Amino acid sequence: MSNLPTPFTPNLVFVIPVPSVVGLSSPVEALEIRRIVSDNKLGVPRGAPDMDAADLYSADNGGPQNPARQKLVALRVTLLRLHKTLLEMERRDYERVNGHVSTGELFRLVIDHEQFAWLHNLSEFVVRLDETLAAEEPVTPQDTHGAIILARKMFAPSESGDAFQKRYFDAIQRDPTVVMEHAELAKLFANEPSDTGTM
Repeated sequence: MSNLPTPFTPNLVFVIPVPSVVGLSSPVEALEIRRIVSDNKLGVPRGAPDMDAADLYSADNGGPQNPARQKLVALRVTLLRLHKTLLEMERRDYERVNGHVSTGELFRLVIDHEQFAWLHNLSEFVVRLDETLAAEEPVTPQDTHGAIILARKMFAPSESGDAFQKRYFDAIQRDPTVVMEHAELAKLFANEPSDTGTM
């Protein structure tokens, strides 16, 4: 059982099991993970996220400028890039042993195979961010702060941490690209004040 606090804010309620997820609890979760794997816009260069107002997940949703939303979108984009890097790393390792897999087979593996199961935590985190960004209510500073504080705790690589943190630690040791993506995430964390009330 994780001892991480669950932030409570009006728009952003994270109920993310931080220890490694063995299976998905519903077909909806499987569909959401499949959507993230297939539809995360990761071909864009590093830098500012897409500002297309028609995109529910963009930093500018057509309303007044919202710095809290912009920070949440930056977190989402960074986590999507990290997800892609970790997925590619696991795919290479899987293919070394089992041979090439098609995109369709990869979707099945991501949802059903034990080697990819630890990435469900990251997928679920992005789904929660998507729900907040797509909500009718504007993103608040509390929404963003809660998400960043939880991400900071979740993405703390540790040899002695929970199951996810251990796998993440191993990934950082194995792949220099993961190190670079983690550095981008650490920059976001460094710009957010610590939440001393939950320690």
